[in-house]
Amino acid sequence: MTIHHHREAHPDMSVPDPHQDAFSRVTLGFWIYLMTDCLIFGTLFATYAVLHNNTFGGPSGKDLFSLATAFAETMVLLFSSVTSGLALLAALKSKKNQTVFWLIFAFLFGASFIAMELTEFHHIAHAGHDWTQAAFLSSFFTLVGTHGLHVSIGLTWMAIMMAQIFFLGITIDTFRRLVVFSLFWHFLDLVWIFIFTFVYLIGMA
Repeated sequence: MTIHHHREAHPDMSVPDPHQDAFSRVTLGFWIYLMTDCLIFGTLFATYAVLHNNTFGGPSGKDLFSLATAFAETMVLLFSSVTSGLALLAALKSKKNQTVFWLIFAFLFGASFIAMELTEFHHIAHAGHDWTQAAFLSSFFTLVGTHGLHVSIGLTWMAIMMAQIFFLGITIDTFRRLVVFSLFWHFLDLVWIFIFTFVYLIGMA
């Protein structure tokens, strides 16, 4: 089944397309949601900028962070973003199996990112530097953890969407959901680029 909504041979152009209206409303609503998420992350970035030197006599980012680990996390999340984009391109061509194939890879890369992030958190906390030790660590765990929570929610969303596409095929509804998810996933990728730059790169300087 194609994703396009076909009208009658002689449509009345004064009648709006309900599928297009629904697509526009959902997309606009999700952009508004992303703007609120921008405010949340903007606040967390500002908090980290103010508190990142408040180590309370403990270790700084230079002592705790591994640039190699952060770079690996960045590349894994970028691969997840690329493969989700390939899934959207496959959906545009109504290729259900290819869409699910690329979403599986996007899911695996995203899950790998979460596993690496949790491992990093565990190593830092296991060394005795949890979020209660200093304002710097509180702001770090809150910022990076909030992003990780968003990625985890995205993985749940992706798993449900893969099942819907597998059983229902590429329909107007499943394609619309895939477009909205793609916006969300690329947004998280962009947020991580800022985290990698301002938290890890500058923190290691």
